[in-house]
Amino acid sequence: MPVLGIIGWVVIGFLAGALSGMVVGDRTARGCLPNILIGILGGLVGGFLAREYFGQEQIYGWIGSFVVAFVGAVIIRWVLGLASGPRDGRRY
Repeated sequence: MPVLGIIGWVVIGFLAGALSGMVVGDRTARGCLPNILIGILGGLVGGFLAREYFGQEQIYGWIGSFVVAFVGAVIIRWVLGLASGPRDGRRY
């Protein structure tokens, strides 16, 4: 991710976390702080995947950072949804 500063990380993290919450409809935590945390973690996961699979050492710009954080946040919400079990409460 580019050098955005702490405010940039928080803003991109919140936007990526909030949008990923709308895309992945599960029971993961929602709200300002969970969205920010999931978005920032999504940026780390997405940055790792971009480096490993596409050879990108750095993502340039706010839009590129947002896309990478969003993809990572969707992956994190998907994994959290799998870990929380089925929606109807039944365990298999």
